[in-house]
Amino acid sequence: MRRITLGLIGMAKALEEQRRSPDLDALSFEERIGLLVDREAAERDTKRLTTRLKFAALRQNACVEDIDLRTPRGIDRTVFAKLIAGDWIDRHENLLITGATGLGKSWIACALGHEACRDNRSVQYDRVPRLFEALALARGDGR
Repeated sequence: MRRITLGLIGMAKALEEQRRSPDLDALSFEERIGLLVDREAAERDTKRLTTRLKFAALRQNACVEDIDLRTPRGIDRTVFAKLIAGDWIDRHENLLITGATGLGKSWIACALGHEACRDNRSVQYDRVPRLFEALALARGDGR
């Protein structure tokens, strides 16, 4: 199985599925190759997303589509739309969310992080105690 040796796992899976599905025999060679390539690309995208999400260490499985901006959290819709767009990440800026207990700060941070990962960006989620600890260690190391 040279496909697996070359790391074409998605393509190998799709080829096996094509072999088991006689209705795909009606497709042209180009269409079948297109399906194989699409499956490989999807497998690689999924693997990259999984890796980014693992590195991000998001504590909650939240997504921005589930955020209800009608809830009184003091979030400005235009500011939030800019945060979702993620340009601040491209500029290597950080985001610090503050507020009273129970408002959903962590949930919103995780939702923004998840959206960034889906947009092919790398992020890292830290709570304040761990962040301060990392900053103290960095200061001690002279960074």
